[in-house]
Amino acid sequence: MRPDMSQQSGELDFSRRAQLHEIMDGTCEREYLRPYLESLALVNRLLLAMRPTLAWLDSLQLPRNGEPVRILDVGCGYGDGLRRIERWSREHGVRVELTGLDLNPEMTAIAAETTGADSGIRWVTGDVFAYVPQRRPDIVVSALFTHHLSNDEVTRFLRWMEDNSTTGWFINDLSRAATPYYLFKWFARLARLHPGVQHDGPVSIRRAFAVNDWRELNAAAGISAEHVTIAGWKPARLCVSRRK
Repeated sequence: MRPDMSQQSGELDFSRRAQLHEIMDGTCEREYLRPYLESLALVNRLLLAMRPTLAWLDSLQLPRNGEPVRILDVGCGYGDGLRRIERWSREHGVRVELTGLDLNPEMTAIAAETTGADSGIRWVTGDVFAYVPQRRPDIVVSALFTHHLSNDEVTRFLRWMEDNSTTGWFINDLSRAATPYYLFKWFARLARLHPGVQHDGPVSIRRAFAVNDWRELNAAAGISAEHVTIAGWKPARLCVSRRK
């Protein structure tokens, strides 16, 4: 990606992905990271962030009370998304084997500590590109993960999901645009969100994607456009899915 020079002119450029740093991408003490993640999870609940993922899972019409469906959540973070999928599975009578994978050991430790004892979720620390599951997941999902990657890494991740999922994959990420950027800045201050979330939220939007980005990234990964669905969801989500 080219360096983002828009800050120097005082104008923000949403025509391409910005090359910016998020606090979450650095080294954070657990005392800082836990309230950050709790604040981010609150935002996800208020904005119904898991709605696209759950709607896609519904559309698969997975067998009820059949063999467990193996679902891998890459970049699972706090684990709130995977816990919501576990609740969905119980509500729909779908047996699942859930694994949350994250590169940051503090993330998986906090996710495990926050998850109830009755949960069957397995939390794994590791790099997705080095991760070799004992059995291929049926479904790979991610949420707010891909915008942390470079374009080359996103392409590699798309190929990884193609090679390792048996049923399909779903990317739930942000839509890069001025309106959600400014609305989130206003909302974060009004709601007195964690300072790290106030910083990283708008940055995440500027690092995120537009429809054409995803078309080019899928093409670079060798995935035909006819096999991929790119869909916007309000508020400010742009999701990419593949059903095999």
